[in-house]
Amino acid sequence: MATVIVSILLAVLLSGSAFVKLTRREPFVQGYTAIGVPDTWLPWLAGALLAGAAGLIVGLWWVPIGIAAAIGLIAYFLGAIGFHVRATDWKNLVAPLAMTALSVAVLVLRVLSM
Repeated sequence: MATVIVSILLAVLLSGSAFVKLTRREPFVQGYTAIGVPDTWLPWLAGALLAGAAGLIVGLWWVPIGIAAAIGLIAYFLGAIGFHVRATDWKNLVAPLAMTALSVAVLVLRVLSM
């Protein structure tokens, strides 16, 4: 049951983050460009988040997809953490750290359920 809850929670959060990137809301776009993420990357980053969300949901029935999605999301958010650290953007580091923690939790729960 924990796997279902954490996977769905993370998928919802990922979808929200993708929506922000796709709608290019100005305060968020400024935040991304401030840490060195080019505006042209936003649709691709949104696509990666949506693919991760879909993988988490499919992974509830097909465990290897859930594991692959969790690993991909961990890599994605480690990259996000790297951008924030490089830009010394400590105040906005909490979100990618939390998303990484949730992604790790999904990975651990998926592996334990095998």
